[in-house]
Amino acid sequence: MTRTEEFLTELDEGMLQYFREFADELVGRFGMSRAEAVARINAAYEGADIEPYPDLMCHEEPDYWAYGLYFLPKDGRSPHSGSVGDLTEWETRPAPPRDSHVWTLSE
Repeated sequence: MTRTEEFLTELDEGMLQYFREFADELVGRFGMSRAEAVARINAAYEGADIEPYPDLMCHEEPDYWAYGLYFLPKDGRSPHSGSVGDLTEWETRPAPPRDSHVWTLSE
């Protein structure tokens, strides 16, 4: 398990790839920069105890977690691909403050 300059949690190679796919989903689905995607992931998972691949979170595809980091929960639930139609119904979660240490990549 190692900690990279990118993510603020220790990940083995398999989970590092999973987290990078997670960031790719945020970039591809929601049009944010890679720096913002990584900052959102860091804000949510910094210091989390992530097991070697396949960690329990791997029972869902990275896009499932991406929706949860981009949208605020509504009525006790979070959207995920395949479960939502009109995404305009959902309020977006603000990005972490730009001066936060979770921004490990430059724009």
